[in-house]
Amino acid sequence: MEKIIIQPDLCDGCLDCEEACAQLHGKSGIMIREVEGSYYPIICQQCEGAPCKLICPTEANKEDGIIQEKCIGCGLCMMVCPFGAIVIHERKAHKCDQCPDLDTPVCIKACSKRGIAKVDTEKLKFEKQMKHIGKLSGIGKREKGSKFINVLTANTRAKKALHREE
Repeated sequence: MEKIIIQPDLCDGCLDCEEACAQLHGKSGIMIREVEGSYYPIICQQCEGAPCKLICPTEANKEDGIIQEKCIGCGLCMMVCPFGAIVIHERKAHKCDQCPDLDTPVCIKACSKRGIAKVDTEKLKFEKQMKHIGKLSGIGKREKGSKFINVLTANTRAKKALHREE
């Protein structure tokens, strides 16, 4: 599953992503909030088992967007969103739908700092797991000066012992 991820440390609060989204959709699905001089992009996280979807009385709310024709603007989805990523505008709920008709969402194109990206979460998870397994099995490359202690499983030690005997 592809998902838009945000790197708040790269956000400079320019609001280009908000403006680009609003131009395309009429209302922005991404919101930038400033807290003590730092900027935090708020965007729908496309939750699995999304509470906004579960509470919607008209089934207008989906994980990847809102069917505007079905939305009655009751605001229940906005109240249960754990990220505050849903807004009510002109009696309709709005949230990020990841621009499914475009190769690259407009917020990503608009971000000059490259703080917004779309990633394959399964691929990212697999890469992190393989890196971790590499460290655990002793087959990963050690960084120079690393204080990491190689942990060898019994299976790995047995394989190394077999290769030495051959």
